[in-house]
Amino acid sequence: MQIHSGLPESFNPDLYDMIVVGAGYAGSVCARRLAESAGFRVAVLERRDHIAGNAYDYVNEDGILVHLFGPHIYHTYNERVHTFLSRFTKWTDYQHKVLANIHGTLMPVPFNHTSLKLAFGDERGEELYQKLVDTFGENKKVPIMELRKKNDPDLVEVADYVYENVFLYYTMKQWGQTPDEIDPSVTGRVPIFIGDDDRYFPQAPYQGMPAAGYTAMFEHMLDHDLIDVFVGVDARDIFEIGETNVNVCGKCYGGEIVYTGPLDELFNLDLGALPYRTLDMVFETLDEDQFQPVGTVNYTTSEDFTRITEFKNMTGQVLPGKTTIMKEFSHAYEPGSGQTPYYAIIDPKNQELYERYLDRVQNLTNFHPVGRLAEYRYYDMDAVTASALELSDEIIACHA
Repeated sequence: MQIHSGLPESFNPDLYDMIVVGAGYAGSVCARRLAESAGFRVAVLERRDHIAGNAYDYVNEDGILVHLFGPHIYHTYNERVHTFLSRFTKWTDYQHKVLANIHGTLMPVPFNHTSLKLAFGDERGEELYQKLVDTFGENKKVPIMELRKKNDPDLVEVADYVYENVFLYYTMKQWGQTPDEIDPSVTGRVPIFIGDDDRYFPQAPYQGMPAAGYTAMFEHMLDHDLIDVFVGVDARDIFEIGETNVNVCGKCYGGEIVYTGPLDELFNLDLGALPYRTLDMVFETLDEDQFQPVGTVNYTTSEDFTRITEFKNMTGQVLPGKTTIMKEFSHAYEPGSGQTPYYAIIDPKNQELYERYLDRVQNLTNFHPVGRLAEYRYYDMDAVTASALELSDEIIACHA
């Protein structure tokens, strides 16, 4: 597949049935589906100098495959998503495990049977575990906020420990907010697991890592005779948004537009900026085989960073004598700073601002916002893929 750097002077939007803005999951899935299922000629415009969006990975100068924008752990319950992505990659059998460093002791998270005994001692931990089983049943996930609502003193003891030692400080570092200020869709992602399975996604039937890496998967996905990919191209430089149409390169564009970027930036933040959290990634290569026992260790009671990722533990790469780790520091996103907007800060005020931007594109002909940024929500990789597949279905049906 040829990836073009920049947009040639000869670029003619009228040669394309669809323009896709962004070469991450949402954009790449739509490009592939429409090219092969509807025969669309597709131009993919990517602002960065690479494809794969935040899933981009590469081999660093020490020969270690790393994820530039933080660890991406593939897991899904969605068979359609898994079948589609599996066309473009083989998978390893990686099963993600996370430990929390709680006052120097490494405990599995989500907090589980093993964690209880490490935190409270074998005897008391077993008593508390049996109370959880009696109340909720085995192999169940219980969100922290739900557990704290119980009046049982034993359950309150567990809830208070997990809340204070696993959730509270980590959440404040990650979001810059107290837990009661955060949308329940976020707090609900931090459950207790009533069972012995130490995997982070114990019930997901499809898990693993792309055997050759994420970037290679995207290269295969975009490798189609009807798809042209242009990197280093900011769509805002060639888009002009009207009342009902989008001009591209000064011409009224009559094809489909799939837009995966931030809606506020499309309008130069003229209603105000949508808030996000961003991350500073600090990479370090160490002269040792292995730094930590699992791919990710969360620092929930100490340190300024939120977690350390060790990539060889996830990819299964064998490279004796060296390993690369990455620390993550969370802080507020500043538009125009070159930072990456990672996590939408979802609250009623911000949602209302997003809806005002969304209203301005609803009347645009054949303009489709899709993905984590364009929809201003938190999406796992499989959910973005599912959303893009559904949008593709709609566009294909309209042209059938």
